[in-house]
Amino acid sequence: MNAIAEQFASEGVGSIFLYTHEAHPGERYPHLTSMEQKLRHARALRDELGVSRPIYVDSLDGACHRAYGSNPNMSWIFDRRGVVHYKSDWTDARSIERAVEYFLEVFTRRRQGERLAPFHVERLDYRDHDRQAFFRGLERSGPKAVREFREALRIWGEE
Repeated sequence: MNAIAEQFASEGVGSIFLYTHEAHPGERYPHLTSMEQKLRHARALRDELGVSRPIYVDSLDGACHRAYGSNPNMSWIFDRRGVVHYKSDWTDARSIERAVEYFLEVFTRRRQGERLAPFHVERLDYRDHDRQAFFRGLERSGPKAVREFREALRIWGEE
């Protein structure tokens, strides 16, 4: 996502990372109990993952996260007026890149005088499903996070 933010910055496209909470708390990154702790976790995430975009930190009770759907890894694209142009229940860089390219093209066509009418689209996108990489990410939080996720997979019949 950092690369996409850099790629489109010259087009006036901004990008933020909203830190909500640890999806899989563990020994190193436990369940959040204070804003001070939440800010420390957000800074560690920035440093460990190399997030170069601005990171906004949600309230301790997750008010912003709840307002925008509560899924663990959502992405949204808004225009300057706050109109939603893209909403995804999972962050996938390729999907977002294509969406930004499309909307920049729409804005260009409008500036050139084309009369365009919006319509709603739903589609199913596909993302890489690298379970090993996912578990490496879980390890960031600690063995408890890995253990609990593996147990959930067993319960769901997926492990």
